[in-house]
Amino acid sequence: MRVEEKLKALGLSLPEAPKPVAVYVSAVKMDNLVYTAGQIAFVKGELRYKGRLGKDLTVEEAYESAKICALNALAAVKSVAGSLDNIEKIVKVTGYVNSTDDFTDQPKVLNGASELLKELFGEAGLHARSALGVNVLPLGASVEVELIVRLK
Repeated sequence: MRVEEKLKALGLSLPEAPKPVAVYVSAVKMDNLVYTAGQIAFVKGELRYKGRLGKDLTVEEAYESAKICALNALAAVKSVAGSLDNIEKIVKVTGYVNSTDDFTDQPKVLNGASELLKELFGEAGLHARSALGVNVLPLGASVEVELIVRLK
């Protein structure tokens, strides 16, 4: 089954490639690798799940935010790769979680992105990952995700 068909089966769809909000591009292809810019949880131009973990949002809400971030990152990959079916391997996921000083469940939040990628790509969706707590993200976003993927 094609990746975008799997998305539809999950009740999800791939958004348009995110438009940069400053002087950068959403994704860069170098040889057979694609590096995405950090993506936040924009849905149809609206930022979802604003706030800090440990204060404003639950882990479950931020998990959903991470999933949206991963979808936006995949849209950025598609913009330079032509198709999600050209992805051979999800190599690395880096996630930033807007957190209070005492919040330590960043890995649970980033599972929103990781579990989606595993479901879409199977074994090729298993990846190395960093889950970092930060004290602020652009526009007050709760989560930001970036990907490195290898193309076929």
